[in-house]
Amino acid sequence: MANSVTFYAWAVPAFTSGSPVDHTWVTTFDNQQFSYKDAKAVAAARKFYWFCWGGYHAKGQTPGNSSGALGSKRGSLSLAKCLVKPNADSRVNAAARGTIFTYGVDGVCHQLANQVLYATKSSIRPFTVSKARGYLASTFVYGTYGLQQAAWAAKIRSCSSVGVSPPRATGGAQKMTGLPDDFEEHAREILSDEPELLNKLLSLKAEVQSFAAQPLPGFQPPDADTLNMRNQHLINQAAILLGPEKFELVFGMKPGDKILLVDPKLLPGN
Repeated sequence: MANSVTFYAWAVPAFTSGSPVDHTWVTTFDNQQFSYKDAKAVAAARKFYWFCWGGYHAKGQTPGNSSGALGSKRGSLSLAKCLVKPNADSRVNAAARGTIFTYGVDGVCHQLANQVLYATKSSIRPFTVSKARGYLASTFVYGTYGLQQAAWAAKIRSCSSVGVSPPRATGGAQKMTGLPDDFEEHAREILSDEPELLNKLLSLKAEVQSFAAQPLPGFQPPDADTLNMRNQHLINQAAILLGPEKFELVFGMKPGDKILLVDPKLLPGN
């Protein structure tokens, strides 16, 4: 694999105290061994840091995980740099957004981190930030790689000359095979003995993502409160379908938990 390096994924608690959701980002260095004060210091050391729609974090740490480490895997540096620009703040640099063009609308940090980590794809599935808290709620609404599926498929194709081959297309650009669906795989494992309930949940997920991909009315992008309320409502539909016990098994959180996936500080005007 061209320019093979090890990618590390990290987490810190999201923006609200007590939130069951983590912010995630990606580096090409182990921040338990190397500490850099900011992205300029990272670049000066010829290392790479992907902000993934968040601020700079020198270290990771999250409840139950003192280092915040989510795992690591080797992959193509050239491909990752083509997919998402490193050492650049997603809030001010469009190339650092991958195809999560509008934060909270197309996806959040989990989806952008996964886009970087697509560069770990070889003959086996790419690494994802699936161990992050809140990940299953996030991927239920936004999918593994965000809601801009056609743009993401095109981005993979445009970058394929510097990395691995793109996934196969079936039924148009928005139907791509060979990409992991972490939520579906987890749900199939949990509900393997209840195929009817599983099918209802997966149908609901498809409806949720189709609905979330539709633009909300208005001349300005929706604010964080609107997006968080919408997302909470959509996740609550799964809680109604599954019931408390199975919802907690599938989503890793209890029905009624306040799930804030969108940080107001990362939207324009904040």
